[in-house]
Amino acid sequence: MGESSMCGALVPTTASKSEPDATSAQPPIPIPPPSAADEPVVASSSDAFDVDKDMLCPICMQIIKDAFLTSCGHSFCYTCIMTHLQNKNDCPCCGHYLTNSRIFPNFLLNKLLKKTSASQISKTASPVDNLRHAIQQGCEVSPKELDSLLSLLAEKKRKMEQEEAERNTQILLDFLHCLRKQKVEELNEIQTDLQYIREDINAVERRGIELYSEKDRYLIKPRVVIDDPTTAKPCSSLIDKHNSIIYGGHAGHSWMCSFSQQNNKTGVNAQASSQGFQNKDGCGGSDSSYVTPSGLAVARKRRVDAQFIGLQECYLQKRRQWTRQLHKPEEREYNGLHQEGYNPGLEDFQSVLSNFTRYSRLRVIAELRHGDIFHSANIVSSIEFDRDDELFATAGVSRRIKVFEFSTVVNEPADVHCPIVEMSTRSKLSCLSWNKYTKNLIASSDYDGIVTVWDVTTRQSLMEYEEHEKRAWSVDFSCTEPSMLVSGSDDCKVKIWCTKQEASVLNIDMKANICSVKYNPGSSIYVAVGSADHQIHYYDLRNISQPLYVFSGHKKAVSYVKFLSNNELASASTDSTLRLWDVKENLPLRTFRGHTNEKNFVGLTVNGEYIACGSETNEVFVYHKAISKPAAWHRFGSDMVNADDDMGSYFISAVCWKSDSPTMLTANSQGTIKVLVLSA
Repeated sequence: MGESSMCGALVPTTASKSEPDATSAQPPIPIPPPSAADEPVVASSSDAFDVDKDMLCPICMQIIKDAFLTSCGHSFCYTCIMTHLQNKNDCPCCGHYLTNSRIFPNFLLNKLLKKTSASQISKTASPVDNLRHAIQQGCEVSPKELDSLLSLLAEKKRKMEQEEAERNTQILLDFLHCLRKQKVEELNEIQTDLQYIREDINAVERRGIELYSEKDRYLIKPRVVIDDPTTAKPCSSLIDKHNSIIYGGHAGHSWMCSFSQQNNKTGVNAQASSQGFQNKDGCGGSDSSYVTPSGLAVARKRRVDAQFIGLQECYLQKRRQWTRQLHKPEEREYNGLHQEGYNPGLEDFQSVLSNFTRYSRLRVIAELRHGDIFHSANIVSSIEFDRDDELFATAGVSRRIKVFEFSTVVNEPADVHCPIVEMSTRSKLSCLSWNKYTKNLIASSDYDGIVTVWDVTTRQSLMEYEEHEKRAWSVDFSCTEPSMLVSGSDDCKVKIWCTKQEASVLNIDMKANICSVKYNPGSSIYVAVGSADHQIHYYDLRNISQPLYVFSGHKKAVSYVKFLSNNELASASTDSTLRLWDVKENLPLRTFRGHTNEKNFVGLTVNGEYIACGSETNEVFVYHKAISKPAAWHRFGSDMVNADDDMGSYFISAVCWKSDSPTMLTANSQGTIKVLVLSA
């Protein structure tokens, strides 16, 4: 979303709902106070009764400094009267004619002022200062009085040192007690975590023995049925043949190697299934290199090592979470073990580990150019799949909605693909949203604040809503109520629309620009709003007087909000972070860092497990929802000669997952659209 092909529209910053015009009255500019060096000393209110007003300079109204007397009998500060006489030749008090030659030093007043100043200092000085001053002035004191005074001072010093030592000791003791308490809590937590780990190791070992036994029975059965002497080899030799590992000793101690190999094969099967799904999406597009089972195992282990800290946090978080749930009264009758004998927390983590280590990169399976010869502005601000993932639509600053057939783009290699539908608009477009039930309906929002519902089949607009007063950034159809949609705008308003009515059915006034709106996929009464006030406002539409929850944590404007599930909400911000929230429990779950986003809309898309976003470095980043660091990324222009030159000029502007698939659509500000797929 931008004004040219090189620079996109900036994400709004916090703005007041009613912005004053440039011609309106501006608030007064505060005058900075004078520095301490320039600020003159003013007599305090308590001193005002002690100081005669004749001692105050009539010009600066402060105690006279370096007094000078005029021929008409008035005293002033020398600096004040000389400054006055540079401009006028009269007395500031009586107006009598006065020149520099008619002012004289006032010695008597200066002497009086010095005595007054000394008196004031003595009143405010501490006893120590008075004592020091008396001694310095040569006050007569006998040796006996000095000895007594020194004794008192020594005793006072001893008491003060003792009190200081006691305070320091108490502070140190409090610190050590606090540290011990903290470390005991950490030790208890570590011991609890170690207990979890021991239990899970035992469960996994038992499961490994079961798998080994099943594999052993599978290998022995054909030998008995066929009764072929050539196949009648010891079980260990069969295992050696299949696993290329010699197992010695007791079977109970030799299952681990076999289980490791079995896991590798399981990973291979999963990867093959994934590649088959990718080939289904890509219709033949596959990697040219084949990864051997051992190579795949090494690669997956390398991914675990690279993200070990994040995986460790994920494991402990899930294990502790499930333990807390199992201790709830309503869960006590539940034994806490699933079919494989795993704790639910361990089973959840195994799913995360399997999914996370399955992919390591993004592979390009198709590419097309979005621009045309009639429009130099090519930024794609929004890209969305339809209900069945058969079509996808693009929109942006070219003022056109283009609809492409996904299979054609992937299967037919061509630099330029013609859209099957193209619809023109009056203004630049900011967002698209397909109807989740009616395949041919799509909604758009534009820079004029107009929300339009289109019929893709007839290429005509069915409804145009023009209530927004400023640019509309976001629009979204409800997943559960197909006739309802929501929009947000720079006019600080969220509006709910119904395709059966010509006016909005609900209006939410907010205090900052609205950057993104999204319906909860499980309900048409909950809406998430990303705002320029750095927060996400979660509304129950049955009571819009105040948000149900307000999620705080981002440091800049929230540019996107997307739901992973009914309870999980992802948000993107120009503080270069993504965040995951639990909208049911009102909790922050995780913060994702790795991409760069400081000013532009760079896109956000989610599926069940993964979150993807763009970057102002012309890269696409993919995060697993349980790990804070990127799982994979792809740089646009990496296959171009002038890739380095493009890095500072272009950015990713839109991304969209294909439902329940490792495939996604991505577009950048140059107008390039790529179909990417997660690969091993």
